[in-house]
Amino acid sequence: MDRIVYDRMAAHDSTHWWYRARRDILADYLTRYGALPGDARVLEIGCGTGHNLPMLGAFGEVDAIEIDPAARDIASQRLGKPVGEAPLPELTGVAPASYDLIAVLDVVEHIDDDIGALKGMAARLKPGGRILITVPAHQWMWSAHDVVNHHKRRYSKASLDAAIRAAGLTHNGLRYFNSLLFPAAVGARAFGRLTGKDDSDDSPPAKPLNALFERVFGLERHLLGRVPLPPGLSIITLASKSR
Repeated sequence: MDRIVYDRMAAHDSTHWWYRARRDILADYLTRYGALPGDARVLEIGCGTGHNLPMLGAFGEVDAIEIDPAARDIASQRLGKPVGEAPLPELTGVAPASYDLIAVLDVVEHIDDDIGALKGMAARLKPGGRILITVPAHQWMWSAHDVVNHHKRRYSKASLDAAIRAAGLTHNGLRYFNSLLFPAAVGARAFGRLTGKDDSDDSPPAKPLNALFERVFGLERHLLGRVPLPPGLSIITLASKSR
């Protein structure tokens, strides 16, 4: 990712509506579907500035990996121990069969060999372990945001399903989320293309709007997995080794 992406993440990951609401949604999703043991070992790969680590820490002992040095330093301070730097798909130095949960939250789309990355993660799972995956959806939504984030692709449910199965994994269903605000996002990106102002700036909006977006997005915590959500900006699933 461009340096500015990490700088904005460090500046806004505790206040931006997207980070705040997504953490609540992910925590609720893991509580309902994670089936993690009480002494779970958790690894987040591509943890950025570490803003998800306290949330994941509620489910067990957390380790983390981040390849950007500046973001890794911030994440290490938040985690209270060094964050590793082993890149995907090799994950050099990460012991096999070590983790009950591996979280890759908007990470797989950055990797050229996404199937190889999933295979590498699968090899690090304990028996019965799972991979929590979120990815951006809809290739037709490609924008300047994807460029500065160095995305290789956006996924459809079909393409993510194919990658997971090619890696020898199964999943608990592919679900859209960030759906309630999806029409607004489509409109904003269409307007940007029409006006030539396709902008990668993802700084938070004014406080009242930031709070409104957080409340609307946060409603999906009660909906995800309980009712089918319409197309959204992201796809979520839990993958595990095929039996």
